[in-house]
Amino acid sequence: MKRLIVAAGGGGDAVAAAMLHAALYGDEDQAVILTYAWDRLLVDPVPGPRGPDNFAGLEQLTPMVWTVPADARPIAPAGSTLPRLAAELPHTFALLDPHHGEEGVTRQLEELVSHLSPESIDLLDVGGDILARGDEPTLKSPLADALTLAACCQVNASVRLLVAGPGLDGELPLDDVRGMLGPLIHTFTAKDVESVSSVLEWHPSEATGMLAATACGVRGTCEVRDAGLPVPLTDEGPTVHQVDLDEALSRNELARAVLTTESLDEVEAYSREICGYSEIDYERNKAAWLSQQSPSRLDSDAILTELDRFEVEARNRGITHTTFRHITEVLNLSGSQLDSIRRLLLGIKPEQHEAPLWKIRRY
Repeated sequence: MKRLIVAAGGGGDAVAAAMLHAALYGDEDQAVILTYAWDRLLVDPVPGPRGPDNFAGLEQLTPMVWTVPADARPIAPAGSTLPRLAAELPHTFALLDPHHGEEGVTRQLEELVSHLSPESIDLLDVGGDILARGDEPTLKSPLADALTLAACCQVNASVRLLVAGPGLDGELPLDDVRGMLGPLIHTFTAKDVESVSSVLEWHPSEATGMLAATACGVRGTCEVRDAGLPVPLTDEGPTVHQVDLDEALSRNELARAVLTTESLDEVEAYSREICGYSEIDYERNKAAWLSQQSPSRLDSDAILTELDRFEVEARNRGITHTTFRHITEVLNLSGSQLDSIRRLLLGIKPEQHEAPLWKIRRY
């Protein structure tokens, strides 16, 4: 393994890491992708990130690093996209465990570097919220990125920080991160997307989905997340920029605060203090609310009626695209119904599929 890529926030960052490897390094030896097992509640109904104890079938790579092979399974009720990623992509996915704070993540990185002696180490974030100060009103999920950034700044190795798709996570507008962006490393193309196109047909990541869509030439405004955030799809969307690692740490107050933490509880406490919240608290509250809800029945006529209503309202808001994940939430469907709603809509209205996004119909 010549390359180590750290997916800063887990989730779709791991998919983007695979796309980055294909674009920059081609068909050489495949990468180790170090990533959190932290999926949205549509996939994993248990709030917060998963650790090794939440899986069966992991393989130990170093004393503190476990890999997730294709036949690994999350232990119910937990869920994870990582085994399926391992089955469909040629890379080794290693589990980034935040439960021992920054010191634990740093030890994991140091063990991997010692074990692999990689030619390069890339820290990849899609969207750029890793560059947040912590007080931005649009910031929603700073914890994972801040913790990974802090650890990468502590490890005794050269780490290159890359931001792909600046502004695409819907958390920090492009104008907020533009001044921090360094040299242009790559602009993704439709050919680059081919390496992960099958994954994007089922993976719920919205930011990486929009990254791929912009690489394929899609432009407009995409509505995402349960809050219905509008995200511009521009020519900046498919770009990858290098950012100075020390400058990012200097800007990110939460990352500086979590240095020397030894538990996830400590990291959460700093997030509440600096950002005013912890996204794990948000997930706890949402999970409790979801447990009291009854998902809508998958009735095609009712779904199409509700979808038409949503599209009219979205179009009036200036929205041109959305994600299947957002459609699932708008229609009050459960995460287990995501694949079913995708198949239903693609079977009835295939002309509105601008992979992996859904194009809002124009009347």
